[in-house]
Amino acid sequence: MKLMDLYRDLKPDIKVIEKTLEEAVDSKHAVLTEASNHLLKAGGKRIRPVLVLLSAKFGNYDIGHIKHAAASLELIHMASLVHDDVIDDAELRRGEPTVKAAWDNKVAMYTGDYIFGSAVERAAYYRDPVINRIISKTLIEICVGEIEQIRDQYNWDQPLRTYLRRIRRKTAVLIAAGCELGAASAGASKQTQRQLYRYGYHLGMSYQIIDDILDFTGSEKELGKPAGGDLRQGNVTLPALFAMYHNPHLQEEISAAILEERVDEEQVSRILSKINNSGGIEYAKAMSERYLEKAYEAIATLPEIEAKDSLKDIAAYIGGRKY
Repeated sequence: MKLMDLYRDLKPDIKVIEKTLEEAVDSKHAVLTEASNHLLKAGGKRIRPVLVLLSAKFGNYDIGHIKHAAASLELIHMASLVHDDVIDDAELRRGEPTVKAAWDNKVAMYTGDYIFGSAVERAAYYRDPVINRIISKTLIEICVGEIEQIRDQYNWDQPLRTYLRRIRRKTAVLIAAGCELGAASAGASKQTQRQLYRYGYHLGMSYQIIDDILDFTGSEKELGKPAGGDLRQGNVTLPALFAMYHNPHLQEEISAAILEERVDEEQVSRILSKINNSGGIEYAKAMSERYLEKAYEAIATLPEIEAKDSLKDIAAYIGGRKY
C-alpha cells in the first residue's frame, strides 16, 4: 500500500492545499516563480500538510481556515530542501535536477529565502500569537539544525547525542510543529496540542532514522541518488555511527576514503558493505521502533475518531518502509 492510500479521504482537501501552495509561490519575478514551481511540481508525499489536516480533526475543522497552516508548514519544508541541496551540493532530488542544478547556487539560495518568506506571509493569516510562535520557533530550530550539520560535516568522531540532536532539529521538530499547528489552528485543547506535538516529534525521529537506514540499503533507482549519499557528503548517520563504534579502524578507512575534495568510490563501496554487515542497520531499526512506540503512546488517550486511526496507520507505514 502507498502512503497516499492511507489518507485518500483527504484528497479534496489536499487539492486545496496544492492550489494554496501554487498561489503562495507565484511571484512577479519569473525566475523565482519558475524555480519555486520546479520544486513544487517535483511532488512529494505531502505528509506534513496531511498531518496538519489530521491534527485539525481534533478541533473545529474548516479547510478554508486550516489550509494556511498546512501550506505554511509545507513551504518551510520546501525551502529547507532547496537550502539543503546547496549545502550538500546535490544534483538530484527524487530523481529530478535540484534547483541549484537547474539554475545555480545563488538562485537556489534566494529561492529558498523567498519560499521561507512565503511561509511566514501565509501564517500571517492567523491573528493568534500561538500559531505565529510555533512557526517562528520552527524556523529557528531548522536553521540551527542546518548550521549544526555544516559544523559536523566530515566529523567522523561524534557521539550519538549529536546525531539525535541534529535530526531532531532537521526533521522531527517540523513534523511535530505540523501536528501542533493543525490542532492549534482548529482550536483544539492545549492538552490535545501537546499530545499531537509529542506524536509528531517521535514520528519525525523514527522517520529520519528510517531514511538514514534506506540511504544504505536502498537502490539508486529507489533513492534517486547513489546509496551511501549521506556518507559521501560527509554526513554521519546512525548505521555508520554504530559501525564505527564497534570497529574503530573503520573510522580511519572512512577518513581516508571520503574527503571534501575527493571520494575514493572503490573504497566507499567496501565501507558501505562493512556498515551494512555491522549490525548498525538492525540497531537503527530498533531505535526507530522505540520512537514509533512513543508516538502511539502519545495519542493513546485522544478521542477515538477516524483521524486517530489515520495517524496510527501513518506511523505503521513509516515503521514498515522497505529497508
